[in-house]
Amino acid sequence: MMTPYRQLRDTRLLPWRLRNRLECWVEEVARCRYPALYRWLHLGDARSHLRAVTETPGHHFFGYYDKSPWNSTGEVLLAHRAAFNDRAPSAEDVLELVQIDVERGVARTFAQTRAWNWQQGAMLQWHPQCPRSQVIYNDRRDGRFVAVVHDLECGERCCYRHPLYAVLADGRQGFSLNFARLAVHRPGYGYAGLEDPYARERAPADDGLWHLDLETGEAQLVVSLAQLAARDPKPSMRDAWHYVNHIQPSRGGARLAFFHVWHRDGQGWEVRLYSCRPDGSGLRCLLDTGFISHYDWRDDEVLLVWANRGPGQAPCFQRIDHRAAAPEPFAVDTVHEDGHCSFSPDLRWVINDTYPDRHQMRTLMLLDATTGARRDLARLYSPKAQWWGELRCDLHPRWSRDGRQVCIDSVHHGSRQLYVIDLAPWIGR
Repeated sequence: MMTPYRQLRDTRLLPWRLRNRLECWVEEVARCRYPALYRWLHLGDARSHLRAVTETPGHHFFGYYDKSPWNSTGEVLLAHRAAFNDRAPSAEDVLELVQIDVERGVARTFAQTRAWNWQQGAMLQWHPQCPRSQVIYNDRRDGRFVAVVHDLECGERCCYRHPLYAVLADGRQGFSLNFARLAVHRPGYGYAGLEDPYARERAPADDGLWHLDLETGEAQLVVSLAQLAARDPKPSMRDAWHYVNHIQPSRGGARLAFFHVWHRDGQGWEVRLYSCRPDGSGLRCLLDTGFISHYDWRDDEVLLVWANRGPGQAPCFQRIDHRAAAPEPFAVDTVHEDGHCSFSPDLRWVINDTYPDRHQMRTLMLLDATTGARRDLARLYSPKAQWWGELRCDLHPRWSRDGRQVCIDSVHHGSRQLYVIDLAPWIGR
C-alpha cells in the first residue's frame, strides 16, 4: 500500500528539485524531530509497533533470518550478547549466549562461545527434538570447532566434533561446512581462531558439504568442492577459490539448498544455487545467473530467491521449483532491491527487509505471498559509516512460531539490540 507521501514524492507532477527537498526534509528533519509524523508519512500509522526486548549494557542480536529465536511455547527468546559493537570478533573474544523470559523481560546468560560472527552468531538455535528447552550452538574447544547441545534446565548434554550450520526438522540430521575457510574467503560468516586445513587447495576433494548424524555423531562428506568445481566449469572458475555457504533444508527435510561460491583472489565472486537430498544424492543446479542472494524454502519443492534474471534484466525475487520448472518472477512491481526473505509458518506472507538506502534507512516490509502486495512496517536508521561490511547489522527478520510476531536486530538507537513487532494490525488475529 502506497502512502499519500510516497505518491507525492514519486509523482512526476512536481519538479525534481521540490521532490528532492521534500524527501530530504522528511528523512533528515522529520525523522529526528517528529518521529510520529515520519512514521505516518512513510507507513500511514503514527504509532511505533516495535518493542525492545533487550537493552544495554551489552549488545544483543540473534543472527540469521532462517531460524526462529522463540521456543515452542513462545515464552523464551534466544540471543547473543557481546561486550563491543565496533569491530570484527577475534579468536580471543567470548560471546555470551542468553535466554530471555518474554513475559518478565529478564535475560540470563546460560553459556559462552568462542566461535561466532556478527551475521550468524554461533548458529544458536532451538533443538527440533526439544524446542522448549534445548538449544544448539557452535563453539571452539581443544583446537577444533564443535557443536554443543545445551538444556536450559539441566545444562550441557553433548558435544559433537563438528560445528553445525543447519539441522533437519527431525532433529536427527545436521549439516556442516568449513567455517575456517569462510573466515578467509567470506569474512563475516566464518569463525576466527583456527587455520583452514585446506588453505592451499582451491577446490579440495576432502572438503565441502558435510552430513552429520546427530544420533551417532558420525560425519560424512556428501558433496565436495572438487565435485562442484568440475560440474559445467566456467572460465571464471579457472584458478579460483571455491567454498560452500548458506545451507538451508526444505521445510519437510526432503531437500537441501546451498551456495557454491568461487572467486579469484578476492576479485569479485560468482555463485550457483544447488539442491540435493540430505545424503548428497540428486544434486541439481537450480540457478546459475552469476549473482544469487538470499532465499527461503516455501515447502519441499519451491524456493523464493533474489537473483539475476538474465541479460538486460534487473534482478528480482523469483520462485524456483527444484524439479526444474522455469523461474517465476515475484513482486517485481513492489520490491526492487535485495532483502532477507522468509515465508510465514502458514505460507500466506513473506517478511522482508532492505539494506540502508541513501538516507541510511532500512525498511521492514510484509508481502502477500500470492500477489506480492507490499506493506511497510518500519523504517530504521542504520548508518553505514559505523556498521557495514562484517560489522553491519541487518534486520534479518524472523517469524515467531505462530506467525503473529517478527523479531529483528537493529542499531537505530545506537546499540545492537533485539526488537519484536506484533503483526496483528496487518494480518489480524
